[in-house]
Amino acid sequence: MRVAIVENTAVTHHGQVGVALAEAGVMFDLYRPFAGDGLPAPGDYAGLIVFGGEQSALDDARHPYLPGLAARMAEFGAAGRAVLGICLGAQLLARGHGAANRIGTAPEFGWCEVRRTPAAEGDPLMAALPPAFRSFQWHSDTFDLPPGAVHLAEAPGARIQGFRVGARSWGMQFHFEANRAVVAHWSLAFAHQAEALAPGWTAAHPREAAAHGAAADAAGLALARAWVGQL
Repeated sequence: MRVAIVENTAVTHHGQVGVALAEAGVMFDLYRPFAGDGLPAPGDYAGLIVFGGEQSALDDARHPYLPGLAARMAEFGAAGRAVLGICLGAQLLARGHGAANRIGTAPEFGWCEVRRTPAAEGDPLMAALPPAFRSFQWHSDTFDLPPGAVHLAEAPGARIQGFRVGARSWGMQFHFEANRAVVAHWSLAFAHQAEALAPGWTAAHPREAAAHGAAADAAGLALARAWVGQL
């Protein structure tokens, strides 16, 4: 079994998603359209994963592949393939299904609490999580719920944290893939950006990791395994 993975930035960690894929023996092909790669076709894969990036979902001028990627995510879903969008990937999935993107209106950073909605009770992915859980956030943008989508998760900083559109397409605003090792690397490699969003983060990071990292890692792996189970 093989899935397509789209990366939107030069530093992309697969984190808990990569762990779940490896556990299940799922192979993947990597696409980096920001660096000139084309986009995957639904007929070639059992699923599609689109990770985050520093650009906005409407940054078409600098990244002209974005409208095509949003449309391709919708095509994968229409073809019955399992789709997973994380952070920017979730924003593009929403765009591909006709929802508006809201730029710079919902900054969140750190291990934040996310809550399932009542509609998540029977969802194949969200049912793997407790009613409230922590996950790492790093974003400034949000989006409207696509027409016909099911709202699965919410948080004070950005109401739409998770949704399912169609039978097998999921978008998650929160970085459930970002385990403690990923967050530690981000905190070093992008320290200036982190401090701009959350002053004092460099000093607070070890304390926050000790308090919330293990539980967030467990929730993230449970969610990743649940998505892989949909392939």
